[in-house]
Amino acid sequence: MAEATITPGDDGPYHVQGDFVLIDGSGSRLEITDEAWLCRCGQSDDKPFCNGAHNNCGFADSSRVSK
Repeated sequence: MAEATITPGDDGPYHVQGDFVLIDGSGSRLEITDEAWLCRCGQSDDKPFCNGAHNNCGFADSSRVSK
């Protein structure tokens, strides 16, 4: 499987580019190809995927990479 890149959007979802496998709490696997937007605000009705709810709930986070 190719390497995936994860970019946190300012005040929005994680944008994951590349093929990856998402494993939920019960161990079910979902193979994602190309790209996906993953919820960070916790308000999406389509978790773990973003549905734009961050635009209406006041979610604010401008994550920056630090080491």
